[in-house]
Amino acid sequence: MVRCKGATLEECFANAAYALSDQMLDASTVNDVRSYHVDVSGDDLEDRLFAYLSEILFIMDSETVALGRFEVRFEGDRVIGEAYGEPYDPAKHHPKTEIKAVTYHMMSIDPSVPELTVVFDA
Repeated sequence: MVRCKGATLEECFANAAYALSDQMLDASTVNDVRSYHVDVSGDDLEDRLFAYLSEILFIMDSETVALGRFEVRFEGDRVIGEAYGEPYDPAKHHPKTEIKAVTYHMMSIDPSVPELTVVFDA
């Protein structure tokens, strides 16, 4: 389970993406070589968080990249952002746990704090 806080809810989403990446590899070792555009939508905040983090996981898996920096903004029911990273190198990025999926289990979002909780399926 990961709990993320931020100055804004957008920052919480970005911090959750960083936490996802950091559970899979050492995100602090990733350089901003390339950016990947993310644009997802959902019916509510939980759907948007699920879609956003699932897209980050998809990019990391399908593009074989390590991601280490994330920018997020909300536009209506959409989450739009950029994820920055570089080609995955196990010698540099030190693999950790393989994450298979983002889950709705125990997911909670409190925009008033702002804070969120999310569980990843390893």
